[in-house]
Amino acid sequence: MPNQSLMAGAVGLMVACGAAAAETDWKGMAQQAMEQMAQSPQASQLADAEIVQGLREALAKGTRSAVLELGKADGFWASDRFRIPLPKTITKADTLLRAGGYGPQIDELHLSFNRAAEQSVPIAADVFAQAVQKLTIADARNILSGAPDAATEYFRKATGETLALQFKPLVAKVTAGSGLVQQYDRMIASAGPLAAALAGQKADVNDYVTRKALNRLFLRVADEEKAIRSNPAARTSEILKKVFGNK
Repeated sequence: MPNQSLMAGAVGLMVACGAAAAETDWKGMAQQAMEQMAQSPQASQLADAEIVQGLREALAKGTRSAVLELGKADGFWASDRFRIPLPKTITKADTLLRAGGYGPQIDELHLSFNRAAEQSVPIAADVFAQAVQKLTIADARNILSGAPDAATEYFRKATGETLALQFKPLVAKVTAGSGLVQQYDRMIASAGPLAAALAGQKADVNDYVTRKALNRLFLRVADEEKAIRSNPAARTSEILKKVFGNK
């Protein structure tokens, strides 16, 4: 007759194996059920809705901060990073022009460029707000999984052309009121031996200010985006914490 302890051990082993197999099957079934739930329309819509809501809030926060910071007196001028430089046509002749007594005019021109940008920036608020509302689920997912400036690039593509069209007339109004264009032309003409060469390189003042202002505006938006992505303290609402805290 077989050893009773040996038989008991065999039975125990069989039971243990059966239990392990049952547990494995149960875990597999549970995992499959969870995956099916995640793929259900309701769960998918909830996740998409949260992502879109979080991205819209992040975009609105970032653009609002950028517009408020740059669209005020000294928003551009007081910042080494965002200040609009003089065109190369002026900087090339800077020494010559200052020697001819044009130093104060050069400084005034430089300040005027930045004042024109500061006065034009607030128009971006409405354009950005419209772009935020048009954000799709696909846009949101691409932004969330994209580069640190993916949202900024979305804005640049979605609003850049519209902003340029709206900015330039505002810049032109400011420059016309200050005599900026005429002052720029006079300085180029006063560059002595360099005048002819500089005249061929002369920038369109309104186009120049518009382009530089928009580049800096998007740079500031990118700063806000990177902060929200990398700094938990910048996530000032529950949806921002949920969406960006679990990337």
